[in-house]
Amino acid sequence: MHAKLTRCLLPVLLSLGLAAGVSPATASPPPVPPPDAAAQVSPTPPMGWSSWSALREGGSLTEDGIKAQARVMHDKLQRYGYRYINIDAGWSDHLDAYGRDTWDTTRFPDGIPALAAYLHGLGLKLGIYLTPGVPIEAYQKNLPIQGTPYHIQDIADPTQPGNTNNDNYRIDFSKPGAQEYVQSYADLFASWGVDYIKMDFVGPGGGVVPGDQRPDMQAWHQAIVATGRPMHLELSNSLSMADAATWEATSNGWRTGGDIECYCGVNGSSTPLTSWQKVSGRFDQVAAWQPYGGPGAFNDYDSIEVGNGDDDGLSPDERQTQLSLWSLAASPLLLGTDLTRLDAADLALLTNRDVIAVDQDAVNASRVSSTATTQVFAKPEPNGDVVVGLFNTGTAAQTVSVDPGATGLPPSSAYRLDNLWTHQVTRSSGSAVAASVPAHGVALFRVRPWAADRAPARPQTGLAVTAAPTLMTGQDTTATADFTNWGTTAATQVHVALAVPQGWAAAPLSPTSFASVAPGETVHATYRVTAPASVDRLFPTVRLDGTAGFRWKNGNGADSTGSAAGHTSLLLGAPVGTPFRTFGSTPEPANFSQVGSALSIRAAGSDVYGSKNEYGAVYVPGAEHDGSTTTVRVTWQQYQNSGAKTGIIVRNDVTRAADSPGFVTVGVSAKKGYFMQWDANGDGRLDSGTAANGSGVGKPVLPSWIRLVRSGTSYTGYYSTDGATWTALSTANVPSAAATQDVGVFGTARNPGYPSQDDFDSFSTSAG
Repeated sequence: MHAKLTRCLLPVLLSLGLAAGVSPATASPPPVPPPDAAAQVSPTPPMGWSSWSALREGGSLTEDGIKAQARVMHDKLQRYGYRYINIDAGWSDHLDAYGRDTWDTTRFPDGIPALAAYLHGLGLKLGIYLTPGVPIEAYQKNLPIQGTPYHIQDIADPTQPGNTNNDNYRIDFSKPGAQEYVQSYADLFASWGVDYIKMDFVGPGGGVVPGDQRPDMQAWHQAIVATGRPMHLELSNSLSMADAATWEATSNGWRTGGDIECYCGVNGSSTPLTSWQKVSGRFDQVAAWQPYGGPGAFNDYDSIEVGNGDDDGLSPDERQTQLSLWSLAASPLLLGTDLTRLDAADLALLTNRDVIAVDQDAVNASRVSSTATTQVFAKPEPNGDVVVGLFNTGTAAQTVSVDPGATGLPPSSAYRLDNLWTHQVTRSSGSAVAASVPAHGVALFRVRPWAADRAPARPQTGLAVTAAPTLMTGQDTTATADFTNWGTTAATQVHVALAVPQGWAAAPLSPTSFASVAPGETVHATYRVTAPASVDRLFPTVRLDGTAGFRWKNGNGADSTGSAAGHTSLLLGAPVGTPFRTFGSTPEPANFSQVGSALSIRAAGSDVYGSKNEYGAVYVPGAEHDGSTTTVRVTWQQYQNSGAKTGIIVRNDVTRAADSPGFVTVGVSAKKGYFMQWDANGDGRLDSGTAANGSGVGKPVLPSWIRLVRSGTSYTGYYSTDGATWTALSTANVPSAAATQDVGVFGTARNPGYPSQDDFDSFSTSAG
């Protein structure tokens, strides 16, 4: 997998910028200014944009495409601190005369120096991508090292990889010319006007072993300083914590883990950009890396995937969570989204100055509490405030709270809570910092003791709305709205309301108005929520919004008004009708829906192969027999693990997941390709296939047509990308097949706890 762009920060000497038209093959190093001209790259985490997430190495990674991103940043984001435009992999397609990458003249016809000058003219900065070592082509051609009598073969060790991607040869820094080669590279980038270098595939330390790039980073640090140009050096990815001291001494930032991208877009799409699974995996990283980094050198948790609405791959609450966690961690804020398609609501999140200020303080938050469904991080500010993030990692809204003393706050009878997302100021009691937090959401506060001479503020309150995660058309469910008062004064005349979408109904099942809710008290309002009788698409997401209005006594003894809000989301399915039945063997319940001839399965599950038979299935009992031809069109696959599978399933009994023989599957993994797998020995487990489990054949495309033909106990699987031309996968004999079998469609996420969604239409089975 490709690692993402990151940044690094060094003390360097300030130099004059060079002309944009310098040739990459002949550029000379810039003049070194006197020591009193020394300057640093900014001591705060860099903010900007990186090309990898949205553009990858696609057709928009061009001079014009980068300029388009830059213009949006200049117009909409620069005033908030975003200024780096970083070009990731794909900018170079050949080497110069001295064995250094240079630009693809088709993608960048005017050259990187001209692009840098354009960005600088907008007040922005240019970042570029590189990997350690010497290019293999440079070694094969034994190119000269600029300004020396040495050549690449004098400094390279072809028996060792130059980086963890194994695409370069290792540099032996004990050889004359090695440092000069790195210096020539740094000088080249300085002459182009580069402001930021992402060094990718930097391996762990722990000794001089393959993949150890500590000597390279020491050489690059020295070379960047010697250029006289401030250039941020960022290391990627999954850097060794044991060598944090080396990364701090030689760079300005380091990626603590793998890519944030989920790589779960179909047909080569970069969207969705990420997933909740990827973002929530950063909580432990932020906690573990807290002792390292600081002003000028930062732990980097990868790109911010907020900006493109639903294409982010995150819900609105999850987007706030990512921005809050990265800001608490003082991580670089580099956007991975397509800036030319900025979503208005996402833009409001990205330009929240209160949250940006939390990131730019360059202070790492500590984790002060962690449970199966909550995380609490806190960091003290120089002025004595403490920023507290209350995270709900569970699947239902809940109260998240923390003892003030655990966050570093001094004892107080009351605290002022500035909500950095809503900009509301409330007063809480001295016993807890707490909030009602939606699923996968966050409450982010700046907290300080409440001064005795300040007038009272609205009491800190919250409303947690919960309901079943999935509902079928025409069905009822109970939704609960819990109103809690964490303040120091009573909330009176409290009224709770629940808003539902058009076509839905909500009727109270309990009182929804309360005369008074004392500090520390919670009241409950329940509603019967009824879904509409029909739905026009598979598994739409529906949001239920709760509000609570109340009164409280201000400093003059007069009534003031206040409010609280909460929400929850659920998936709306539709019953699967005759002749189909449904079955799930996943630890988490599978869900099914049918709209017209379209079918959908949402199922998690670890896999369907060997001892693992965790799937959701929509099937027709006893419809498979000698001479059957079963065909289905797989229209979509939404997944978080690239090994997710879907397609046709045949078993003597689909509901005997553990041991039913006569077992055959044929289908597609949107990332891995097409597959056919079968039970060769009759033990009810898939043990043979067209390719190793977890891989496939062909280039997967959706929609795809899948077909299984039975003749006796012999099965032949096919796939088609157009419904007309069929490619045979394999023919397998399955002696354990019964005369009649269950047949249908299945899905498995190959990822427990994170369901995939597989959509189908045109299912048919016939005698052929």
